[in-house]
Amino acid sequence: MLIIGFIGLGIMGRPMAKNLIKAGYKLIVYDKYAKYDDLVSLGAEGAASNREVASKSDVIITMLPNSPHVKEAILGENGVIEGVKNGAIVVDMSSIAPAASQEVGTALKAKGVAFLDAPVSGGEPKAVDGTLAIMVGGDRETFEKAKPILEKMGSSVVLVGGIGAGNVTKLANQIIVALNIAAVSEAFVLATKAGVNPQSVLDAIKGGLAGSTVMNAKVPMILDGNFKPGFRIELHIKDLQNALDTAHDLGVPIPLTASVMETLQALKVDGMAANDHSAIVRYYEKIAKIEVRK
Repeated sequence: MLIIGFIGLGIMGRPMAKNLIKAGYKLIVYDKYAKYDDLVSLGAEGAASNREVASKSDVIITMLPNSPHVKEAILGENGVIEGVKNGAIVVDMSSIAPAASQEVGTALKAKGVAFLDAPVSGGEPKAVDGTLAIMVGGDRETFEKAKPILEKMGSSVVLVGGIGAGNVTKLANQIIVALNIAAVSEAFVLATKAGVNPQSVLDAIKGGLAGSTVMNAKVPMILDGNFKPGFRIELHIKDLQNALDTAHDLGVPIPLTASVMETLQALKVDGMAANDHSAIVRYYEKIAKIEVRK
């Protein structure tokens, strides 16, 4: 029986692991900071270290906040690389810098271990219902082996290129999402300040060219004043910093990304780092002195 190790059981990783258990996979789980008794109660086996997870698993999945956490979990002391078996597959589903993915992949290849970078989009709701969009970097053979597992967590699983390409694609995704939320925020603050009901605006434009998945997901939250995190502002800051760093290394100016990054930084200063990124609207509400609510 194929055994899957899962490292990183936060807002995203926990429901993803639960979906694998529901699909009938045997899981070995570990998180340095979070308890996972609920997963053990569902049939997973708890481990005491990243190394132990790797030593007992055929496929190891990591879902962690950023590049340093991934490198520590995989390459660090008591890390995956110390326990992983020759021929195993490591799939990092974190959103990290593409260069970090390539560094990890190179180190694992030297140990006879295949690697995929497979970041996701969709936030907590899609992690819960198993309909994430998963963008994968790596070789075709390894991708085909891992694809049935990934399909238990996502409704779209696409190989986009070699190692690092998954995270390049995720950076593109995060730029588009952040700018979309900012555009929606500007537009709905304008409409509300002009005295037009924001719910009516949503109903009128969501079926036209301006309509988007972002609008459909985030405007109802804004109208309810619900900024409970599905994807935290501090994590979007992390993603956009990786985007800016990567773009600068490649000589690609991304001025709109830099602008929305400063909006996110202002919200962080205002104590909203843990809010959902739909709280971008709060920046525009503050400077226009109006709230977009039902």
